[in-house]
Amino acid sequence: MSRRSLHTPAPDAASLRARLDRARKAAADAGADALLIAPGSDLRYLIGQAGGSFERLTTLVVPADGTPALVVPKLEAPGYSDVPTGELGVEVLTWVDGEDPYRLVANRLGKPGRVAVSDFTPALHVLALRDALTGAEQTLAGPVVRELRMRKDAAEIEALRKAGAAIDRVHARVGEWLKPGRTEAEVGADITAAIVEEGHTHADFVIVGSGPNGASPHHDVSDRVIEAGDIVVVDIGGPIPEGYNSDSTRTYAVGEPRDPDVLETYAVLQRAQRAAVEAVRPGATAAQIDAAARDIIAEAGFGEYFIHRTGHGIGLDVHEEPYIIGGNELPLEPGMAFSVEPGIYQPGRWGARIEDIVVVTADGGEALNTRPHELIVLAS
Repeated sequence: MSRRSLHTPAPDAASLRARLDRARKAAADAGADALLIAPGSDLRYLIGQAGGSFERLTTLVVPADGTPALVVPKLEAPGYSDVPTGELGVEVLTWVDGEDPYRLVANRLGKPGRVAVSDFTPALHVLALRDALTGAEQTLAGPVVRELRMRKDAAEIEALRKAGAAIDRVHARVGEWLKPGRTEAEVGADITAAIVEEGHTHADFVIVGSGPNGASPHHDVSDRVIEAGDIVVVDIGGPIPEGYNSDSTRTYAVGEPRDPDVLETYAVLQRAQRAAVEAVRPGATAAQIDAAARDIIAEAGFGEYFIHRTGHGIGLDVHEEPYIIGGNELPLEPGMAFSVEPGIYQPGRWGARIEDIVVVTADGGEALNTRPHELIVLAS
C-alpha cells in the first residue's frame, strides 16, 4: 500500500535550509504568521521531497518565527526518510488514524492571525484547517513561494540545461518516426519512449499536431493518419531525475509543404521568436518580451492567429512564474527561466510554433534549446 514518491536527487541540506530560511522571511514580509505547504512542487523545493497528497493530511508548517514542522501520517512517514530533517531543523510530527491532524497544526501555531496555504491544497484540508485555526485569515502561499522559486540558482539552471539537452536529443530523432501513413498516436508513442531513453523520468506531454490539428495549440495525439505535405507541430517535454522540466516545440514538414503560403508564414514566426529571445535581458519586462514577438506577427497580418501568451516560467513545474504575457510588468532578473514560444494557428489548415527555454543572464539571455529553428523538412 506504499504511495511514496520515486526517489530522485535532491539539493544538499545546506541549500534546502537556506530555502527554508528565505521562506520564513518571505512569510514575515508578506504578513503571514506561517506557510502551510502541501505535497507538490513547493514542498519539493523546500525539503527535497514532493510527497503525495491524499485524504490524510500532510503539510509542512513553516512559521515566520519558529521551527518548521512536517506533519505527516505515520504510515506515510517512510516516504520522507531521505529528507535530512535534522540538518534542516525540521521537526517531524506524525499522527495515526483516529487522531486529529488539523488540531496538531493548530496546537503547533497557537493563535495565528494569518496563514498562507499552498495554492493546490485539496479543499477537504483547506476547510478543515480553517475550522481548526479559529479566527485565522487564510491566504494563498503561491505569491510568497513564487518569489523564491522564480529566481533559479546555479544548480537549478544546470538542471534545466540538462533537461533542455535531453529534449533536444529527442527532437533530433523525430525524423525516425514522423512519416506518411503513420498516425499521430503511433508517432507519439515512439516519442514518449524516446523521452525516457534520452534521460527523462517520464514524458509529461507529447503533442503531435498534423495538418489541421496543428492549428490547435493544446492538441494531444489522435488517430489521424499523417499525409505527405503535412505541417506537424511537435511539442514535448518532461522531468529529468532532478525534477526540473524540459519543454520544446519544433515544427516539421513531411516532405515539401502542400500549402503554398507555408514558407512565407513560417518565416514570420521565425523572426518573431528570434526577436523575443534577443529581447531577453535584466530589466526588460515580461510584457516587453511578449510584445517583441506579438508585434511582428501582428504587423504581418497574423495577429488573430497568435492566440496564447508568448511564454511561461519553468522549473519544478512545467508552467510556473513568470508568465510572458501582455500586461505583466514584472522586470526580468538573472536566474529567471521561461519559454519563448510564439505560434501562428490557422483553423482548418495548419499551425506552427517554435519554442525554446531561455534563462536570463547578467547581461542578456541564454537559450537552453539549440535545435534548428528553420522549418524542418523531412523526407516523405
